[in-house]
Amino acid sequence: MTPEVRMYWQQFVEQQQLPPNLQPAEIYSFGNTEQMANELARLVIIGQKTATTSAIELYEPDEHVPQVGDYNVILDGRDRPVAITKTTACTIVKYNQVDAEHAFLEGEGDRTLDYWRSAHEAFFKAEYTEAGRVFTPDKLCLCEQFIIVKY
Repeated sequence: MTPEVRMYWQQFVEQQQLPPNLQPAEIYSFGNTEQMANELARLVIIGQKTATTSAIELYEPDEHVPQVGDYNVILDGRDRPVAITKTTACTIVKYNQVDAEHAFLEGEGDRTLDYWRSAHEAFFKAEYTEAGRVFTPDKLCLCEQFIIVKY
């Protein structure tokens, strides 16, 4: 945790009167480029992006898997904290069964399921390739919903 993130987190913990030893479940940016991270962080800040999707099988054995109640620090494309979210729902479904409601909550593009699939298929194919695996539409995804608790 960088000093900037630590200060941002500590201010939140103090303001919310949470236990002083509480730590964020995750500290991350969305996407895989600086530009994408900035755009998706902007969508979180304006309240348009309230969900995300990850490939469940690509989590490392010791890596935290999101769960309801998690607090997460969202970073921009330069790893600066821009928001804190709280996970409100987690559902595991096959990629090809992600529904239009979840696509809308992700807040990207025109917010349709068609847009979501076109953008996410390319993203997941790249992630699977990087992990030395092959993406197929029946792969399990973790669909996470969240609320913003600090800007």
